[in-house]
Amino acid sequence: MNKRTIYLAGGCFWGVQRFFDQFEGVLGTEVGYANGPDRAPTYQEVCASSGHAETVRIDYDAEGISLAELLKFYFTVIDPLSVNRQGNDRGIQYRTGIYYTDADQLPEIEAAYRAEEEKVGARLAVELKPLGNFFSAEEYHQKYLEKNPGGYCHIPQAMFRIGEGRGSR
Repeated sequence: MNKRTIYLAGGCFWGVQRFFDQFEGVLGTEVGYANGPDRAPTYQEVCASSGHAETVRIDYDAEGISLAELLKFYFTVIDPLSVNRQGNDRGIQYRTGIYYTDADQLPEIEAAYRAEEEKVGARLAVELKPLGNFFSAEEYHQKYLEKNPGGYCHIPQAMFRIGEGRGSR
């Protein structure tokens, strides 16, 4: 096993977590708040523009799913040109971002980023930077859409089943 970690902000973290949980090779996910001030915020503070982004920590086995695959999937469920908005969610906490802790991942991330820019024909609004900080969200946010299957999500329900053909968990 080759365990790696990447942090992806893609709007409301409930759907992003549910989306990535479906793929074989994803070892675990955790929702939290990233790249804001260096103190743990509450959800209410994040909603009041604390500066943190709703982010999902994704631990994965690089032998089971590559970072390039994860990023390809990521770009299928976000609007990479939207600033501080995904679906009906608006605010700085809903910005998009790819945050890394291992500089060895950067060439693969940059290649995927450039490919997406070429695909859409514009500069992306997706932040690409090292992870500054990550604070775990409150327990009721973890696996929220599993606990509340009818909960709001900007990601279409059909996207939660695309892993079925590639060996979902």
